Amino acid sequence: MKSQDIVIMLKLVSLEDQIKHGQLDESTISDPFALRSLEGELGISKTEISASIRRSVACSLAIKANDRAKVNRRNLIEFVQHGLKYVFPAKPGAPQRGVATGFAAPMLEGKLVSSGADIYVWPHPEGSRRGLSIAPLFKSVPDAALEDARLYEFLALIDAIRTGNQREAGLAQRSFEERMAYA
Repeated sequence: MKSQDIVIMLKLVSLEDQIKHGQLDESTISDPFALRSLEGELGISKTEISASIRRSVACSLAIKANDRAKVNRRNLIEFVQHGLKYVFPAKPGAPQRGVATGFAAPMLEGKLVSSGADIYVWPHPEGSRRGLSIAPLFKSVPDAALEDARLYEFLALIDAIRTGNQREAGLAQRSFEERMAYA
């Protein structure tokens, strides 16, 4: 398993949710689930996306249905809750300008009363916040997140789980589970 596998699974969930709730018109895009579409939106090559989907199917994070990968949400939630921070730990780095993540992300800001702790950011030249840098799950995450608000929510919650103490991680886990059940 590679870190981009999680990013790709979350993008697939985001697309499923957007289509189900009428926020994405499939007729305007040839196929949002096509490797070429995913490549353009995530900045990950078609070859890597294909290999990622195979890995995700092999470890039961996804299934193949109608020539399309479908995320096994229950298994993804379980992995995020119990294994993610151990397999893909986040180590805060030097202060930098970037895209806010964790509980500093716009959609999560104010959900947790903090004791003035530093915020976390993904280093990015167009970022509007300054905080402790953490490496995103994949190098193209900041750009992909800025283009897809739902994906940004998922990735920010993932980082809150990866970086938070027990209370913060618990709140992030509950929020992640609620958002995954949105469909």
